[in-house]
Amino acid sequence: MRVLVLSDIHSNFPALQAVLQDAGAVDQTWCLGDLVGYGPDPNMVIEQVRELPHITCILGNHDAAILRQMEFQAFNSEARRSLTWTENVLTADNMAYLRSLPTQALVDAKVTLVHGSPRDPTWEYVLNTLSARLNFAHFGTPYCFLGHSHIQSMFSLDPSTDRVSMMMTHVGETTPLPLRTIANPGSVGQPRDRDPRAAYAIFDDEANTWEARRVEYDIGEVQQRIREAGLPIKHAVRLAEGW
Repeated sequence: MRVLVLSDIHSNFPALQAVLQDAGAVDQTWCLGDLVGYGPDPNMVIEQVRELPHITCILGNHDAAILRQMEFQAFNSEARRSLTWTENVLTADNMAYLRSLPTQALVDAKVTLVHGSPRDPTWEYVLNTLSARLNFAHFGTPYCFLGHSHIQSMFSLDPSTDRVSMMMTHVGETTPLPLRTIANPGSVGQPRDRDPRAAYAIFDDEANTWEARRVEYDIGEVQQRIREAGLPIKHAVRLAEGW
């Protein structure tokens, strides 16, 4: 089975379109949360995700904030402005869709899906081997796929040595997954690893392989509509630089 794994779309519809086109035909799509926030297209993004066949989607922290399951004060001032704007423009149907999303999911009997981390599915960041180590005890499947950091990354635990290591992945290369692995496909709509291209991954559940991918999209178009919507300029500027 060929699975599209994506996360942190953040209301960036052109980036999502580019990813869907670049990925091609897939058997399932697993979305790791944060459909909204930052960008100008919350309704278009949610409607597109809702229409994807064989979609499993979970709740991100920005999605939870829109549902008032998390205080806006937990976010910085620019993010709060974006959340307030999104709350005002989101349709009732799309709000209901966010409300239907779980905070974590078990898929394919071998993969746990969360947004932040296994021990704190909505909020904690897994950024290094220490934070990864603290989380391996909190999921029982061979693999955990997560987002939130907006950084393509992968961590593995070797049970024989009890050693956690960060695995280097290269865009376009297929990587076999060790049996205890935490993997992050990066962000579709707002990458933060100094590569502005939309990030995602392809998971093969038969070969147990992971392919990190990037694709270009029209960043200038999104920047212009962020400005027209009166959203924070910072969220437009950072798109072109991947931070």
